[in-house]
Amino acid sequence: MTGDAGPDTAPDAGPAGPDKARTAWCPSGAAYAPESLVLGVRAGTDGQVAYLAEPVPAAEVLPLVPPDIEPRRVLRFASHCVAECVNRRGTDCTLIERVVAAYPAADFGPVPQCHLRADCKWWAQAGVSACRRCPVIATRHHTDEELATLVADPATTPARIDAEIARGE
Repeated sequence: MTGDAGPDTAPDAGPAGPDKARTAWCPSGAAYAPESLVLGVRAGTDGQVAYLAEPVPAAEVLPLVPPDIEPRRVLRFASHCVAECVNRRGTDCTLIERVVAAYPAADFGPVPQCHLRADCKWWAQAGVSACRRCPVIATRHHTDEELATLVADPATTPARIDAEIARGE
């Protein structure tokens, strides 16, 4: 973790020019942060994320989720990448490192369309490798999904993931 608090920022190469800072976004973010967006819905028998045509402010969707359902189990949220995140090591996101280690790229099709990519922490760190795996990630996984449980644990190393996958084969 870094010593600074608050959102991760990078120079803006957009229309506002290089003096304006842009905030990095986490594509597996908090549901209740003020800036949170719903990127998609976890659907189908495989539980992959079906992305919305346009992100929707989470504040508009959260009241519609029944109280007995954890919103992060069925919806995919994005929020600002913050320095105090348990998945941070310096400026890197260790979650995307574990995701890339756990889910082989050969298992995925084309890169999904994404409204977050220009400011996505995972894209900035792992590029297309992150994007190919993004649909399999739920912001909150089901506890009976053993690999997802292992990947979600910040203490898990990519080497441990490799060992678990090899053990299961």
